[in-house]
Amino acid sequence: MVEILRVENVTKRFGGLIAVNNVSFSIEEGEIVGLIGPNGAGKTTLFNVISGYYKPDRGKIYFKGRDITGKPPYEVAKMGIGRTFQIVKPLSGLTVLENVMTSALLKYRGIAEAAEKALEVLEFVGLYHKRFAKAGSLNIAEKKRLELARALALDPSLLLLDEAVAGLNPAEVDVLLALLKEINKKGKTLLIVEHVMRAVMNISQRIIVLHHGIKIAEGTPKDIANDPKVIEAYLGSREMIR
Repeated sequence: MVEILRVENVTKRFGGLIAVNNVSFSIEEGEIVGLIGPNGAGKTTLFNVISGYYKPDRGKIYFKGRDITGKPPYEVAKMGIGRTFQIVKPLSGLTVLENVMTSALLKYRGIAEAAEKALEVLEFVGLYHKRFAKAGSLNIAEKKRLELARALALDPSLLLLDEAVAGLNPAEVDVLLALLKEINKKGKTLLIVEHVMRAVMNISQRIIVLHHGIKIAEGTPKDIANDPKVIEAYLGSREMIR
């Protein structure tokens, strides 16, 4: 297997708060890896470091063997890392198609080429029929898929998904998980931050656990579900991580 991402001894501070503390791990091409932990564990901060929104105080980020530490988000995106955000904020006054085109234009030079890519992605995520609807009119499940479409429009090799199924009902969760599995089959590597444990345990091949900014465990879903340190971090409830 070929390593696609390596996080090496990364630390990120905000004043006296250490949000991410000396975290290291690597991800191979084609993997689906879950990143879990209680609220405030440092998961989204780590995503922001990887994607260039924050510069780490210490440590390095390597993508496909290249040092991308501290590069701005638009450069990281162009290199092949797409991401979604925990709180979806589409450009509400624009159409669904225009929203996806704004992302596609970061990689594709012409309007026609960007539109073609955007339509292809919308067909894939099941929003083609909504292409001319205003993004603000979508329901939460549709907005989640639009957020995913905007990331896919960059044709990334690695997708960082921040709570992609949060706020969805069980049926909607299952639909989105099936879509993520299909994305993975098409050759995309996925790193998923998620609080819905049924979802992350179902889809992940490997799981990394953060607690107070420190990596406390890494392994298969079965290993993680039975790890005493993880169970303690989740308030002693074994059911929380099943």
